[in-house]
Amino acid sequence: MTKIFARFMKDESGATAIEYGLIAALISVALITGATTLGSALDAKFTDLGTKLNEAGATTP
Repeated sequence: MTKIFARFMKDESGATAIEYGLIAALISVALITGATTLGSALDAKFTDLGTKLNEAGATTP
């Protein structure tokens, strides 16, 4: 039983897979956050542009 436990403690193959999984999760969170921020900024710009175009169209005879 001691040999099995010692072999289990030395095996690091599962730890590597977990590390890659954590890195992938962190990258995903960063990408989602960046896309959300960029999307909000673009939405604000297009809304502002649409408002300006509507105002310009309303004042032009």
